[in-house]
Amino acid sequence: MPNDLPSRVHADMPRIVAELERLVRIPSVSAPGFPESEVRRSADAVRDLLSDAGYSDAHLLEIDEAHPAVFAEAAGPDGTPTVLLYAHHDVQPPGPIDEWSTPPFVPTERDGRLYGRGTSDDKCGIVTHAAALRAFEGEPPVTIKVLVEGEEEIGSHNLSRFLDEYADLLAADVIVIADSANWRTGTPALTTSLRGLVDCIIEVRTLRSGIHSGQFGGPIPDALTVLVHALATLHDQNGDVAVTGLTFDDMEPLDLTEDELRAQAGTVDGLELIGTGSLTARMWRRPAISILAIDAPPIAEAINQLVPVARAKVSMRLAPGDHPRRAMDALRTHLTAAVPWGAEVRVEPGAMGDAFELDSSGPAFSAFAAAMEEAYGSAPVEMGIGGSIPFVASFQRRYPDAAILLTGVADPTSAAHGPNESQDLADLERGIVAETLALERLAEM
Repeated sequence: MPNDLPSRVHADMPRIVAELERLVRIPSVSAPGFPESEVRRSADAVRDLLSDAGYSDAHLLEIDEAHPAVFAEAAGPDGTPTVLLYAHHDVQPPGPIDEWSTPPFVPTERDGRLYGRGTSDDKCGIVTHAAALRAFEGEPPVTIKVLVEGEEEIGSHNLSRFLDEYADLLAADVIVIADSANWRTGTPALTTSLRGLVDCIIEVRTLRSGIHSGQFGGPIPDALTVLVHALATLHDQNGDVAVTGLTFDDMEPLDLTEDELRAQAGTVDGLELIGTGSLTARMWRRPAISILAIDAPPIAEAINQLVPVARAKVSMRLAPGDHPRRAMDALRTHLTAAVPWGAEVRVEPGAMGDAFELDSSGPAFSAFAAAMEEAYGSAPVEMGIGGSIPFVASFQRRYPDAAILLTGVADPTSAAHGPNESQDLADLERGIVAETLALERLAEM
């Protein structure tokens, strides 16, 4: 086939953007408390989109008590590899609406970017997989299977059950997970590592019930003060995680500067960075602890009372090579020992997710690296991701002989999970071209 794939993708971009806008308009928030009907409506829309793109037998995959996933397939020539393309159609809640410049579920194009919840995480992945088949005019060089999950944003708790139920249907030689990001806008990347995750809830109690802060304050500690003391021990004076028994590693800094990182994160003036080691090591190869929430009286309801009980949710990212259960035990042991003054303490373990280390050797990795270089005009950066995608390990366990690749077209300014999430449309086009070129190269495996 003549290599006119880039021109075909370019001509198809108006349709691709319209498809992305149509998906973004569906508020497919999978989190509890949001309408399950919208996630189902999103799944139906994805099924129809894939069917319109030329995939055969596009249909929903369902198991009890789970949001629906979508499967579709396009057969390639006999003897060629089978490639499973993954994306997810569920999204994060929008958060505070007043922090959005435009409504989160009204896709809005500004300065070459499309704004809206799910534009970059991960509905762009869905339209990428649909457009790739259209670029081949319905005759792909390899057999393509597409899996679009509906529960990634709530931890993919049922993905293992989907893999058990549909193991043969989803089997593939190469698995491409389009849920990562580029190094920068215009600079492609292949993700080679992910941090793991554990979290817990710590509860401390000092009193059976609240008492007068003036009458008893002094000798009797309140629960919030106790909790704050315990939480403050999670980092040392340099800002490194102080929990013992965890894995720490280092890596090359690449060309990331402190100024660029501050701009990407939107730090306030004067904020000091914490931790030691290169910036990339701190984000990708070392543990990190965040306090996600605290249960305590809000300021508007404060009274002169010693708070009897307080709770916090603690999240810890793990370096590749660490073990979630061992890390959870270490975190629980640390918090229990850190609670001062004999207060009662209870640590309730929560979610656990494996870290992931990708083998960057082999023909599949080489095919995508070469395709990205051709599509973007520069070689891809091999990068880590500080976040966690626990289901990657599920795929690895289920299909140990498959080559797994992590790709994506988001960038550090996409604000995934935050207000004003957006996707650079030029990178979307380049990412689709890269996927089509890679599929063409995979036919030669």
